[in-house]
Amino acid sequence: MAAGAPGTPGTPRVLRAMNDRAVLDLLVAQGPLTRTRIGELTGLSKPTTSQLLGRLEAAGLVHTTGSLSGRPGPNALLYEIDPAAGHVAALSADPTGITAQVADITGTILGTERVEAEAVAEDVRHRTAQLVTEAVDGALREAGLRHEDLRAAVIGTPGAIDPQSGQLRYAPHLPGWHSRTLRDDLAAVLGTPVAIENDVNLAAVAEQYEGAAQDHDNYVLTWLDEGVGAAIVLGGTLLRGATGGAGEIGYMPLPGAPLAKGG
Repeated sequence: MAAGAPGTPGTPRVLRAMNDRAVLDLLVAQGPLTRTRIGELTGLSKPTTSQLLGRLEAAGLVHTTGSLSGRPGPNALLYEIDPAAGHVAALSADPTGITAQVADITGTILGTERVEAEAVAEDVRHRTAQLVTEAVDGALREAGLRHEDLRAAVIGTPGAIDPQSGQLRYAPHLPGWHSRTLRDDLAAVLGTPVAIENDVNLAAVAEQYEGAAQDHDNYVLTWLDEGVGAAIVLGGTLLRGATGGAGEIGYMPLPGAPLAKGG
């Protein structure tokens, strides 16, 4: 195969990255596997599988965890994701507080912290970054980790981030989250990249990963709680819309119904 520019689809570099990701996803989903079984499930040859596992071991992403015995020939080594390869923080913001959880790369939750704070209180509006830090610090302490151990943080909120302005919309009940610089401010205090995403969108991604939508590329998840929302996935891709408001069905004008305000 002729190699093109780095990062060009179809080049050896991109194909290696795709194979690496496929095997990592496989190990997360199915747990420890032998090299032979990985090759069977991915369709990769033995030499390619061996090279791939060597790369992932060198990168600290996988390690061996015993061997599989009871078969003719030498025991086969079992490979699994190295849980210590990376840690993430996941946060949920709501009108009464912030919940933070810290998990390892396999998704195992290691620490949880809840910080109670009324979102509409005047002092809270100016302390959002402080409250997020307090929640993450508590979860890290329980997990026995430091900020330096985090690779990323994801925050689920009602409403949606406008991709043009970076400002939270459709969430008037969270006034402290409306700063245009909030994402950068949070990244600075947490020391890691921060993504802010609509909570229903995150629920749809979870359903796609390990829920009812695993075998579907096109679906809508409807959320009925204190508010009404939805998430739309088309062709396996989450649809956010030009202003981030795709799925905000609570704000759709309906004949005879009052128009929702505050978006």
